[in-house]
Formats: sequence, structure tokens, C-alpha cells
Amino acid sequence: MILGIDPGCSGAMVVLDDVGNFIDAMRTPTIKDGKQSKVNGAAIVRFLEQHQITHAYIEKVHSMPQQGVSSTFTFGHSAGVVEGIIQGLNIPYTMVTPQAWKKSNNLVGADKDASRSRAIQLYPSLKMLDKKGEGQAVADALLIARHGANIK
Repeated sequence: MILGIDPGCSGAMVVLDDVGNFIDAMRTPTIKDGKQSKVNGAAIVRFLEQHQITHAYIEKVHSMPQQGVSSTFTFGHSAGVVEGIIQGLNIPYTMVTPQAWKKSNNLVGADKDASRSRAIQLYPSLKMLDKKGEGQAVADALLIARHGANIK
């Protein structure tokens, strides 16, 4: 089983088999900490324990010049929690740059919603892709997993 991860509080995780069949997906679960959302690590562990993950592919993220200090910290924290869980569960993993997974999916220079459109082409019965906001994170995680597993 291959795991693709689009990190962040608005991200997602997708499980595929080694030939690219969709198995399961989960939007990143969150909990409130005051006014901020944080990743619910316990929910992620429960999700991952349901599957025999052989390798995880995690989008390699970094801060953006337009992001504020608070949102950058929150985003970095959530990415770190996910990577720490993967390490703690002894799941082998690879960090994948956005440029790499987008290139292998022919999305270089495309707009943000292009990955959702591509994922819908590949998985037309996957209803969670239909919602623009929610579907975007799932689509990215799907395509990250496909890239990592070298599924064309």
C-alpha cells in the first residue's frame, strides 16, 4: 500500500495499492487549540493502522513569502506532526517536491485546480474529488502517491 500526503491542516492522505487502485482517503483531521486548528495526530495514527503502508510519499513543503508568521508556523507544525507520525510508525517515506509530482502528472505551469481535474479523469467514481476545496487536497495527495509509486 502506498500513502500520498498533502500536508497541512487543510491537506489529505490517500492510500493506493501498488498499481494505483484507490483504497482509502482522509482529509487531515484537526482539533481546535484556542482559535487555531492543529493536526489530530491520534486520528491519523488510527487511519494509518487500518492499512499496511509499505511506503509514504510526503509533499516537501516550505514557507511562502506571502504567508504571515502565524500561518507559516501552523503549516510547518502540521507538516512536522505528520512526518513525525510516519517516522514513529516506522513507515519508510520519501519527501517529494511539488515540482516533481506535478511534472510526472503533466501539470507544470497549470493552475491550482488542474490537479483536481486530472484526478477526476483518473478516478471518475471518487465523489470526494467533486468538491472544489475538499477535493483539491485529496487530488494532490492522490497524484503525490501516484508519482511516488511511479504509476502512469
